[in-house]
Amino acid sequence: MNEKVKSLKGKLIVSCQALPQEPLHSSFIMGRMALAAKEGGAVGIRANTKEDIREIQKMVDLPVIGIVKRDYADSKVYITPTMKEIEELMEVKPEIIALDATVDLRPDNMTLDTFFRQIKEKYPEQLLMADCSTVEEALHADELGFDFIGTTLVGYTEQSAGLRIEENDFEILREIVAKVKHKVIAEGNINTPEKAKRVIELGAFSVVVGSIITRPQVITKSFAEALK
Repeated sequence: MNEKVKSLKGKLIVSCQALPQEPLHSSFIMGRMALAAKEGGAVGIRANTKEDIREIQKMVDLPVIGIVKRDYADSKVYITPTMKEIEELMEVKPEIIALDATVDLRPDNMTLDTFFRQIKEKYPEQLLMADCSTVEEALHADELGFDFIGTTLVGYTEQSAGLRIEENDFEILREIVAKVKHKVIAEGNINTPEKAKRVIELGAFSVVVGSIITRPQVITKSFAEALK
């Protein structure tokens, strides 16, 4: 693991993403968002698409967790679902590539195990992060050999419906940290500085915070709702 990735330990990663239907959708804007995150003290960036990552790499010299979000008709998996997305990311070589590591089948009914082997055969040195939604998925990703285990999808899949990462003082995170060999990155609904601090105290290697920093429409909505 290189020094840039080691620098993530105990620190903040900011997710700079805007999907096509969102107001800030623009590689130029995401580059500036990453710069603002760095100025605020972030030591890493999570970003979507090679175009955004390329712009971000021009603006900041921080390690990047790269993904490609893409929908396929025959699968629920949308975070880096196939080798097509891996190849796109390898054009910009993010330090870490994250992918859906749930039990859901990928396009063409491919299992996570098969996909993981395909990536490792072609790019054995590439660091990989598992975006999981349950403790069981995290343990399986750990066994497969993912470098980082993420709580990214807790509450966002059928098998994790109703679960929340922050419930019972981050019980799911604590169980994962206790049981896996690889480093755990806390991500998903960590929307206050206090929660970010807590997950590091509980043993997470690093913490990813997104919407509450980089999605103005989400931040605005919380204020507007409070005034209704």
